[in-house]
Amino acid sequence: MDQKTQTELEAAAFRRLVEHLRERTDVQNIDLMNLAGFCRNCLSKWYRAAAEERGVTISDPAAREIVYGMPYEEWKAKHQKEASTEQQGKFSAGHKH
Repeated sequence: MDQKTQTELEAAAFRRLVEHLRERTDVQNIDLMNLAGFCRNCLSKWYRAAAEERGVTISDPAAREIVYGMPYEEWKAKHQKEASTEQQGKFSAGHKH
């Protein structure tokens, strides 16, 4: 496979992942962190970092909007729920800094 095709396939997979995360508003970021070790915010930070590596400046809010499909504050108001004690406990136990 040539590099151009590989890059196109990777971009398509990224777009599908973002679409899936936008559709699954029932899945909270803390659940993603507890199960997979990353969340929508991580993905937006990786996007911003990749842009910066290529000399493109993207703000955190702009990168989050790319991933969330709307401003982050709007997504939080519409879809984010208060984390349960159990979710918070799993997060704290699995993410020692």
